[in-house]
Amino acid sequence: MKKFKTESKKLLDLMINSIYTNREIFLRELISNASDAVDKLYFKSLTDSDVQLSKDELAIHVGFDEGARTITISDNGIGMTKDELDKNLGTIAHSDSQAFKTDNAEQQGDDIDIIGQFGVGFYSSFMVASKVRVVSRAFGSDEAWAWESDGVEGYTITEAERAEHGTDVILTLKENTDEDNYDTYLSEYGLKDLIKRYSNYVRYPIQMEVSKTREKPKPEDAGDDYKPEYETYTETDTINSMIPIWKRKKSDVTDEEYNEFYKTNFHDFADPARTVSLHAEGALTYDALLFVPSRAPYD
Repeated sequence: MKKFKTESKKLLDLMINSIYTNREIFLRELISNASDAVDKLYFKSLTDSDVQLSKDELAIHVGFDEGARTITISDNGIGMTKDELDKNLGTIAHSDSQAFKTDNAEQQGDDIDIIGQFGVGFYSSFMVASKVRVVSRAFGSDEAWAWESDGVEGYTITEAERAEHGTDVILTLKENTDEDNYDTYLSEYGLKDLIKRYSNYVRYPIQMEVSKTREKPKPEDAGDDYKPEYETYTETDTINSMIPIWKRKKSDVTDEEYNEFYKTNFHDFADPARTVSLHAEGALTYDALLFVPSRAPYD
């Protein structure tokens, strides 16, 4: 086991207990990291003619196993080598994304949107997890490596297996206590809620296996008293909208979507009296979304 440096241990403890006061943002941080990894590979495909890649192939997947008490965030992005795992995850507050932004500042356009900068977001995992395992395979490499830690003393890096390039972050959640119920995150509803609340505008699809219900075909010999029967099945759904609602054409957004966005973000229980969507192009280019409340605020 490689030991965290003394200052790193102190920073990790400070961050878990002080910097982040809202535990549920751990998923936002990990999804942002996954988005950065995907963006780096997409950037590589734009700058290296040997990399044949379609943006439609890139995605982030979130899943959970209630029995094993695990949440897994996977991406098919740039991945990490053994040395990069050691450097990026073994040193608290080292941000590979910040370094990437600095090194490629002049080449990045609207197609690239690196989110992570400070480099401590990954460790918010330990607010909810007793153990974190990261399995990664760098793009162009045949080797995969696993970084594992309990966030206390140090970490290990060992050989692993992964079918393709990208990274899996597997969190083993802490046991429930009288004060904290970590089972909240081990449900389809709980994870979908966090994704929509904190990661809805991540530009790559965030996918989950979700449960749905459908009516079974009516048997040919069914009588007049036949009652429809239903079955539950699972299907991969994209949870996030990807494009911010204020950047979408008004014709592509329903009144219900506008109203829901307004009520969620401005904490009103009533629909707005009017919604104005504005897109301007010229010397100044901007998007604006204006809501007129249906009643005066209480103050």
